[in-house]
Amino acid sequence: MKQMTYKVGIVGGTGYTGVELLRLLAKHPAIEVVAITSRSEAGVAVADMYPNLRGYYDLAFTEPSEAVLIGCDLVFFATPHGVAMEMAPSLVAAGVKVIDLAADFRVEDLSIWSKWYGLEHTCPELMGAVAYGLPELFREQIQQAKVIANPGCYPTSILLAAVPLLRSGLVKLDDIVADGKSGVSGAGRGASVAMLGAEMSESFKAYGIQGHRHLPEMQEKLQQLTGQTVGLTFVPHLAPMVRGMESSVYMTLTADASEAALHSILATTYEDEPFVDVMPLGSMPETRMVKGSNMCRLAVYRPQGGSKVVVVSVIDNLVKGAAGQAIQNMNILLGLPESLALEQIALMP
Repeated sequence: MKQMTYKVGIVGGTGYTGVELLRLLAKHPAIEVVAITSRSEAGVAVADMYPNLRGYYDLAFTEPSEAVLIGCDLVFFATPHGVAMEMAPSLVAAGVKVIDLAADFRVEDLSIWSKWYGLEHTCPELMGAVAYGLPELFREQIQQAKVIANPGCYPTSILLAAVPLLRSGLVKLDDIVADGKSGVSGAGRGASVAMLGAEMSESFKAYGIQGHRHLPEMQEKLQQLTGQTVGLTFVPHLAPMVRGMESSVYMTLTADASEAALHSILATTYEDEPFVDVMPLGSMPETRMVKGSNMCRLAVYRPQGGSKVVVVSVIDNLVKGAAGQAIQNMNILLGLPESLALEQIALMP
């Protein structure tokens, strides 16, 4: 029996997440990319901008056209904040599924969203049709949604690390520290002096300590997943690498639990998950273990047998942290095998 083919559009295809969507979808057996838009690059062939896609796409970038997008089964938005919420209502009304890789739908409390993003939300009526797109923790909601809010890269790595132990009751909910490090591709493809090789190479720095936009997203989801208010300190860092993300999450025990018992909680939580690997005790996840893949690898430690627990989490910020997770969500929405087109093995070295 011939497999059904779904038509997909990508709005904002010239950034890193846009080209990563194209790379991963090129080998998807059930997907045809029929439109990829860019106002600034309209008329430019995809293969001319991204030579790695030569021979895979006979498409050029076009101006966004509602008429074309309404003809799709699903549309990805790889755009700056504020774009998806302007176009999503008409697409949803036409029966098109929407996956937003930006932040327009990630925070349900729109007053908090407006405070952090400096915009008025233009389609609050659509929020009831939105699911947060972290499949390992929100799969049931994703299956029923019309709009998917693809999580931020830091929230993906940190929530997957923290939630199982927070739900276990073995760690305090008011004393969580998440220490994240991201490659420079997380800042996007736009020109910026701070992202120049001479500026960030051979250097390492924290940023957003007083407040980062991923913080309210994580706080809200942690509260939803635990049913209680959660105290979270989040410090992101810029690492001198192109792609990759490592998050170390520190929590305080409320009762005695061995490292093996903590490991068992994580392993049991994710034992059926194709894209979360709880590594053996004593392992140390590295970003190169997930580069180019949709995998999150975790390890748990109780240093010196003390009161602190450390969960180490690594992902590729452009794959599991963005485009790969978006395709994972798409597969769920369309009733396809969840791992379809996402079984790439990480690149080493």
